[in-house]
Amino acid sequence: MTTFEERTTVHAFRDDALGEYDAVGLAAAIRRGEVGAAEAARDAAERVRAVEGRLHAVQVHADPAGRATGTGRVAGAGDVAGAGGAFAGVPTFVKDNTDYRGLPTGHGSAAFTPRAARRDAPFARQFLSSGVTVLGKTRLPEFGFSPTTEYEGAEPVRNPWNTDYSAGGSSGGSAALVAAGAVPIAHANDGGGSIRIPAACCGLVGLKPTRGRVVANAQSRQLPLDIVSDGIVSRSVRDTAAFLAAAERYWRNPKLPALGLVEGPSERRLRIGYLLDSPSGVHSDTATRAAVAETAATLERLGHTVEPVEIAIDPRFTDDFLTYWGMLSFLVGAAGRTLGPDFDRRRMDGLSRGLRETYRENWLRTPGVLRRLKRTREAYAAAFRGLDLVLSPVLAHTTPPIGRLGPDVPYATLIERILAYVAFTPVDNVVGTPSISLPTATATRDGLPVGVMFAGRPGSERTLLEVAFALEADRPFRRIQDV
Repeated sequence: MTTFEERTTVHAFRDDALGEYDAVGLAAAIRRGEVGAAEAARDAAERVRAVEGRLHAVQVHADPAGRATGTGRVAGAGDVAGAGGAFAGVPTFVKDNTDYRGLPTGHGSAAFTPRAARRDAPFARQFLSSGVTVLGKTRLPEFGFSPTTEYEGAEPVRNPWNTDYSAGGSSGGSAALVAAGAVPIAHANDGGGSIRIPAACCGLVGLKPTRGRVVANAQSRQLPLDIVSDGIVSRSVRDTAAFLAAAERYWRNPKLPALGLVEGPSERRLRIGYLLDSPSGVHSDTATRAAVAETAATLERLGHTVEPVEIAIDPRFTDDFLTYWGMLSFLVGAAGRTLGPDFDRRRMDGLSRGLRETYRENWLRTPGVLRRLKRTREAYAAAFRGLDLVLSPVLAHTTPPIGRLGPDVPYATLIERILAYVAFTPVDNVVGTPSISLPTATATRDGLPVGVMFAGRPGSERTLLEVAFALEADRPFRRIQDV
């Protein structure tokens, strides 16, 4: 294992049109005429090429000029009216489990040959309405099932802070590109932590919205419990805030409080609960606990009240979530021909196959599993009585090296390792509550970021963003280009 001094860090920051802009800053420069949208796309494509040989984050490239080649286009062309959007001209990527017209959707799987999508997915249209320029699609682990973006027989997506380590999953390709400075923001989605986990691994901001805050994911809408939310990963809080405001301008859920554009911290003092070990009883490691304790101390210094909290969820939650997770793999295997006529579930990776077998052994429990998972919101709501937010780790331990969670690890060992790692994030997916991963000043001895997580009540994205703005202003996030 490498030491801090020996580690391999990869970034693409340079003196070009993108400079050190975040997405809000780059869009403003484009509006002022200081940077051209085509120039930004070209330089972003160059940055991607500069780091891709070491990060392996891209699944497929689109045409950066947005010409009608059948392989991609610029938002704002044709049916997308994005020219005046908040991110007009900002280069980005779409995660490869979401249809983007003209590009294939492969879901990270070798079990079928993907075909070019004929139309944009509903969320893709919402994302495109912000004016972004799509340069291609990012890699994810097979069907987004893993918390690391690794494969059987193919290069993993590597962490730009230290390429010996995981970039997280399932939005690992998006997180690696944003952390490395190749693009300012990228699409991500989260069905058990898949925005927040790679954000924590790669030192980014990653907010999983409230269920229903953005347009529903096409696949999860058909499930008995919708656990997936779409969003972005970003290097600044204001980019995430701007994304949510832009998404709301395209479509607003009338059942949730309006959000608008959050532009900074609030003067309101909050009551924040914190926990160091997961509601399911998994203990966090020393570096992770230190990051949470440091953040709690900062919040108290800023005038907030921070106190311990317990979340008394059903002790069967982990087994129930594993069963539901297995059901998703089972359904993919059963309906895979809808993805491609050559779909062969035997070619699914070891994690997918193991999850499917787990469900085959436990499928009779499905009604009880669904009933208990849906009841989790009652215990969660009880924990929030008298509290505005809950602070916790994102993950039970710091980022693992490449290989530890790979799909070629024997399933019994692999699932034990995953459950000991991903112990905090799934609850918010089941309950539908928003939560955000934020990078802290803490770094591991291998130079890797450590994230902390804030969770709120349904519809409380404003409060989450205001706290995130306050922490970012108090202790600016570490920058990879300064390492």
